[in-house]
Amino acid sequence: MALIFLAVILMGTGLLMLPVSNAEGISAPWITAFFTAVSAVCVTGLATVDTGTYWSTFGQVVILLLFQLGGFGIMTVATLLGLLVNSSLRLRTRMIAQSESRSLGMGDVVSVAKVVLLVTFVMELLVAGLLTLRLHFAYGQPWGEAAWSGLFHSVSAFNNAGFSIYPDNLMGYATDALILLPVMAAIVIGGIGFPVLNDLRRKISDPRHWSLHTKLTLSGTALLLFGGFASLLVFEWSNPGTLGTMSLPDKLLSAAFASVSARTAGFNSIDIGALTHESWALHYFLMFVGGGSAGTAGGVKVGTIAILALLVIAEIRGRQDSEAFGRRVGGAAQRQAITVLVLGSTMIVLGTLVILRDTDIPTDQVIFEVISAFGTVGLSTGITASLPESSQLMLTVLMYVGRVGTITLAASLALGEHRMSYRYPEEHPIVG
Repeated sequence: MALIFLAVILMGTGLLMLPVSNAEGISAPWITAFFTAVSAVCVTGLATVDTGTYWSTFGQVVILLLFQLGGFGIMTVATLLGLLVNSSLRLRTRMIAQSESRSLGMGDVVSVAKVVLLVTFVMELLVAGLLTLRLHFAYGQPWGEAAWSGLFHSVSAFNNAGFSIYPDNLMGYATDALILLPVMAAIVIGGIGFPVLNDLRRKISDPRHWSLHTKLTLSGTALLLFGGFASLLVFEWSNPGTLGTMSLPDKLLSAAFASVSARTAGFNSIDIGALTHESWALHYFLMFVGGGSAGTAGGVKVGTIAILALLVIAEIRGRQDSEAFGRRVGGAAQRQAITVLVLGSTMIVLGTLVILRDTDIPTDQVIFEVISAFGTVGLSTGITASLPESSQLMLTVLMYVGRVGTITLAASLALGEHRMSYRYPEEHPIVG
């Protein structure tokens, strides 16, 4: 799977280096094309150039296709294409698709793939239509321009890509609920995870029979969204650079949008560089956690953090098992969650050290950029374009690992699990 994503990135780089992809009709530098292709396929949204003015319409179409493919799932596409040719899939194809879609069993692969297809296109077309109408009637954009802008931002939002063809992202619509609310809906639905959507589709009227994964993801998402919203209101209420000059309804709208977008969407309706340091620290956490598993969001995932929280609660309460909603979390899931957290944290530390060595940019801004890249978020304090090539390449590694590495890691842990015919004597080292 990792090689497949890499192949698509290289293909996208080649297309973006074509003169027809550049607004001025010249070949883009390889580092610019490569960085943009990685950011698009990894549905991140970080950019070293302005998407709307640097790239031609052809180049923007290439970028849209890259983040549609990256968010939709390359193996999901392959699964659906395979079904068109043959009603059955080879075992190897099912296993790879299962690891990417986080299907709970081999029989779920096709079911999840169909849900991905249905939800993706219905949601993208619906939001695109709403944005097109709003941009045409409220802002006077010609039908063609409004339709392209609506489609681009709808696909970008659903795939949590964060790419915008406007120089200031969505800051020009910071007080327009009819623009921001559809975008928020697309972000949340795309980032909640397709296994959750598949579970809801089959058992929407009977929450008691939802899987533990669905319950943990939905409850964790609600907690993070509300907590982020309330915290941003407190931290930015009087900040003249963000919410300070807005009316109460606009403050509520912008804080809600920022809380949703921080979960790996990458759009911003307020100036991220003008946020208080407390809000930056809050973004560190929200970006690192990300969204649901097997969705378009990045991060270490809500389910991972929920499992770790249950483990901590059980330890504090002196219980042997981690429990939630009348179910016990298996030991294998706990070990996988710890591994994902440790490796993710390690990548962020290494990335921060590499960039700090190459630049004189303040540490808090570097940390923000690194977590944004690893979490495939795309938010930035404005330093991306000023970074040296070595640091930009470090960000591409983080984006790639964030989009592919944790998925591959979880799959390898699951597929490589086996029972030993013996066990060593147990001993308890001192902890804490």
